[in-house]
Amino acid sequence: MRFPGIAALAVLASAPPALAAVNVVTTTEDLAALTREVGGDRVKVDSIARGYQDPHFVEAKPSFILKLAKADLLVAVGRELEIGWLPPLVQQSRNARIQPGADGYLDASLTARILEIPTGPITRAMGDVHPLGNPHYWLDPGNGRRIAKAIADRLSRMAPADASWFASRYADFDKRLGEAERRWDALMAPYKGLKVVTYHRSWPNFTDRFGLDVIGYVEPRPGIPPSPSHTFALMAEVKRQGVRILLVEPYFDLKTPQSIARETGAKVVVMPPSVGGEKEIADYIQLFDYDLGLLVAAIKEAGAK
Repeated sequence: MRFPGIAALAVLASAPPALAAVNVVTTTEDLAALTREVGGDRVKVDSIARGYQDPHFVEAKPSFILKLAKADLLVAVGRELEIGWLPPLVQQSRNARIQPGADGYLDASLTARILEIPTGPITRAMGDVHPLGNPHYWLDPGNGRRIAKAIADRLSRMAPADASWFASRYADFDKRLGEAERRWDALMAPYKGLKVVTYHRSWPNFTDRFGLDVIGYVEPRPGIPPSPSHTFALMAEVKRQGVRILLVEPYFDLKTPQSIARETGAKVVVMPPSVGGEKEIADYIQLFDYDLGLLVAAIKEAGAK
């Protein structure tokens, strides 16, 4: 058996230890997917909310506090999406690194293009209106690119020895996302201006990016269950404008959308807004591949124009 010489042993002894992966916790699987894109094996990523859950309403579990206590970086959607459950978890984690304002806290919305920012007074009568704008901004691929860049920059600041790695990972993701956008634009080009109804206001960035026209919502106001009077009025509008597509998130009750569909001839399309919403959606690009494929198939089936 051969043994390394003294010189080789000296080199091994003087070599710097392998850097530990940055421990990242994200509030949603979309942010986790984007972190993996730019971090690769230099990060360890865990998400609090699952892709099949409504991210507004997540049960605060003790296990989440333990995850946050060990985190080097917390990436949040922001815009008060997690206001009902994240602040007490962060506070109870007693982790100074990830408190708002610390270097280990990243609000992913700060570089994103935010829609539906209210300009006037906000009252409870308006429903669950987000005063800082619509928080579902990740459903525009352009915002996915901006989020990935913000995460790569923050990781580079936290682990400067790996900065070139994060930069190259981001460049590769940016290239692949650009190629995917050209494919998606070609797929959706025939349907520019298509009128749709959505259940909740989850889709403004998505519909704006792909040229769809939202003419109404199943909810009379954000977070308010549909009333009979609102549903009847919406049915009339769907018939008047010839709407054939109703987009519904997987975690909402289908009873009212299906009732509207029966009365109007429209088609209910249950479309996941997050990575992990279906087993086939394992990363950010697959989210749009899945949703746009599902939507176009439904448009063709419904004979929408």
